[in-house]
Amino acid sequence: MSASALPTSGPAAQGVDAAGVHAFLDALEAAPEIEPHSVMIMRHGHLVASGWWAPYTAHRPHLLYSLSKSFTGTAAGVAEAEGLLDFDAPVISYFPEFEADITDPRSRAMLVRHVASMASGHTRETVEEAYGRDPAEPVRGFLLLPPDRDPGTVFAYNQPTTYTLGAIVQRVTGQSLSAYLRPRLLDPLGIGEVFWRRDRTGREIGFSGLHATTDAVARLGQLYLNDGLWEGRRLLPEGWVARATRPRIPTGGAMGDVDRQDWDQGYGYQFWTSRHGYRGDGAYGQFCLVLPDHDAVIATTAATERMQDVLNLVWEHLLPAFGPGPLSGREAADAELRRRLDRLALPPAPGAPVPPVGAGDRVEDWAAARFTASGAGPVRGVALDRDADGWTLTLTGDGDPDRDRVRLRIGAEGWTVAEEPLPTAVSGGWTGPGTLAVDVVFLETPHRLAVTCSLADKTVAARWRTEPLERGRLTSRRAPRGSV
Repeated sequence: MSASALPTSGPAAQGVDAAGVHAFLDALEAAPEIEPHSVMIMRHGHLVASGWWAPYTAHRPHLLYSLSKSFTGTAAGVAEAEGLLDFDAPVISYFPEFEADITDPRSRAMLVRHVASMASGHTRETVEEAYGRDPAEPVRGFLLLPPDRDPGTVFAYNQPTTYTLGAIVQRVTGQSLSAYLRPRLLDPLGIGEVFWRRDRTGREIGFSGLHATTDAVARLGQLYLNDGLWEGRRLLPEGWVARATRPRIPTGGAMGDVDRQDWDQGYGYQFWTSRHGYRGDGAYGQFCLVLPDHDAVIATTAATERMQDVLNLVWEHLLPAFGPGPLSGREAADAELRRRLDRLALPPAPGAPVPPVGAGDRVEDWAAARFTASGAGPVRGVALDRDADGWTLTLTGDGDPDRDRVRLRIGAEGWTVAEEPLPTAVSGGWTGPGTLAVDVVFLETPHRLAVTCSLADKTVAARWRTEPLERGRLTSRRAPRGSV
């Protein structure tokens, strides 16, 4: 179904000072280690500000990484309300075929609420161990790893806990997570297509891999802010929001200590407690911030390892912008903010559209050039070709060379967007005699690849500006079409 538009309003009418939003945008764009992709701000149930940094756009799904967990936890809450699972039941009770294998008493004592709150008793990340123990059935691999402490006594950010929670939901419903959520949550919220990566078991992996728009993230946050109600209809069971977002286990510092960073405030059921409100979050700056004290929701996508810095900028600039009532005489300021949001763009990489020609240099030397990797990286080789319309760069990844190829048109000013073989945007060009440097943005992910070709020695160096957390071909850096 097509998504109905969110109610919109000028910021001032909802008590939001446009100057604070400008200050937040200024700070994001001035931070050298933060690459913002999108922001949506909801106040009093209205969308008051939204923008996407070109070449990112509103309609594209974006890999949410661990923000996927909040959707998985929500599915578990709905399944519980339908009587399909019990948060106080042992995890092993949902996998009776493993009964004979799982003998450790702590593993057998692990309850659904323990995996929902990252409190399985393990004190480390075990995802590699779980998949290594049993690649065909990671739940069994996880349960074969004896917890270090009693379940419910210690927090560890541990992917197999959420994987197991998602596996239980998929087992008891007989559906994928996205298929189960479609009529119960996604359609009623007006969320369009989503795509969720599956593993070799055929399951949607639950702890990551969901690709959805920023709009979808904002709608989930607004549903939680509304205590599970949407347009007067109850989509989440009464009391679920309070249960899911209450800190259930300490995560580092004293829960509620506002002087600690936001990862030390406690963890609920697939939601973090923040210094202000609570949040779902995913690697590299995918956030769903719910701020009940301000009746606000903030959704962002980005590419940064400085996630705490993003939150700090929200607390510093946006919180003071939320006033108690409507602001008068701000029409011009609101209009200027809308204009700015409409023209947000990431600066393109520098470079000339054609090779510079100097002493000893010829354009012909670049035509039909081939480059091989100068070191480790995601690119094995590059082919450069010229035709009547310009230049094409073909990247060969480190997978099967016949399947892992990406052809890119280069040389135009700004960003050149292509949809095939996967959504990408390219900028850059020739940065000097003998050097071609381009940035490749994989538009359905947070990731950007910097590629530099040297004509002198026919080598190519490529590096991710943010490293993908999941292995795969270059051509896999997109939403997995074919999901429900």
